[in-house]
Amino acid sequence: MHLILFRHGPAGDQDPARWPSDVDRPLTPKGVERTRLAARGLARLVPEVEFILTSPYVRAKETAAILSDVMNGTSVETLDALASGASPRGMLSAIERFHSGNTVVLVGHEPDLGMLAGALIGSARALPLKKAGACSVLFGGTPRAGSGHLQWHVPPRLLRKLAGKEVRAT
Repeated sequence: MHLILFRHGPAGDQDPARWPSDVDRPLTPKGVERTRLAARGLARLVPEVEFILTSPYVRAKETAAILSDVMNGTSVETLDALASGASPRGMLSAIERFHSGNTVVLVGHEPDLGMLAGALIGSARALPLKKAGACSVLFGGTPRAGSGHLQWHVPPRLLRKLAGKEVRAT
């Protein structure tokens, strides 16, 4: 299995008057633009994705919708296990139903995705992701803690630069 961990794009600042719940905080207009460019860069690195799984938070769902649009309508499924504050164990448990040959994008939050990335490759340290940044972890079979191999860890600036270039990961 090939897992891509993608942090949601830039969102508005917390403002209880506008968004009483942090769950409802959306991407900013600039965040939408930057996320779309990062998604295009990701599509250059990973041209075929079978599933996009997302946190139920608005900013993550918007990010997943942008990824789906850029990746030719890849289906998006909301998973509560990807909500902010989720544990790596819970996230792993939620994706067990996917086959080892699938490429799956997980859209979520920090520090959760960074902790998951670290756990997947057997590190005691997190691999933090910037907003609209991503990392790629490859498995020989079902994802398990410590059994993944980090292929790349890319900041959003580089993904945006890749959006305009013909690049393929090997």
